[in-house]
Amino acid sequence: MKRILLMVFRSLHNLPFWLIRIFQLCKIDRYDAKTRYAYLHKIVPTVIRRGRVTIHVTGIENLPQEDGYVMFPNHQGLFDALAIIQTHERPLVTVMKKEVKDIFLLKQVITMLQAEIIDREDIRQSMKVIMNMTRRLKSGENFILFAEGTRSRNGNKLLDFKAGSFKSAMNAKCPIVPVALIDSYKAFDTGSIKKLTVQVHYLKPLFYDDYKAMKSSEIAETVAKLIQDKINFETKA
Repeated sequence: MKRILLMVFRSLHNLPFWLIRIFQLCKIDRYDAKTRYAYLHKIVPTVIRRGRVTIHVTGIENLPQEDGYVMFPNHQGLFDALAIIQTHERPLVTVMKKEVKDIFLLKQVITMLQAEIIDREDIRQSMKVIMNMTRRLKSGENFILFAEGTRSRNGNKLLDFKAGSFKSAMNAKCPIVPVALIDSYKAFDTGSIKKLTVQVHYLKPLFYDDYKAMKSSEIAETVAKLIQDKINFETKA
């Protein structure tokens, strides 16, 4: 919370202009996805820098050349999405839990990104989200999905990845991109405002031919292991 307040305080002179533009960009019939995302991609690095956070990124070259893929990062906290938006140039869509859909500013960002809202307690609604994602992936949109379902409270140690999270990618036969986030939890979840480096590592994707013979549970275990192995390697280096 302290770092969020620092970001807000150091951005007070920009906030009115940013908010006006964000509300303008919520008119999705007037602005295309590329324009809406480009604005977020532009201002997020400034916000992050003012929060005394540096992003170290590797593996940009691993992102598929063609759009229509799902990134599966480990989930450490609220800062995760900011780190990915800063480092990912192409438009993306997030999948968010229904509990955040009415929070000020998050609500506007949801509209800008045309995020999918999921109710984890409603199986029928969750199935609808899977079908929507499948359709949108086939049309060339890129997604972020946190397969743990909730943030890990164990720092750089992952929770189990939920097999159902991979259904849309399997149905769309699209690339799956594991993303390893390191120390992202330290940004907002530790109460510290010390200078911090958060690592984002885009790992080599799994293409359909790589996983077509696997069950969703096997894909989940494989992706989680790739991410945990990368985290272990980087944190021991």
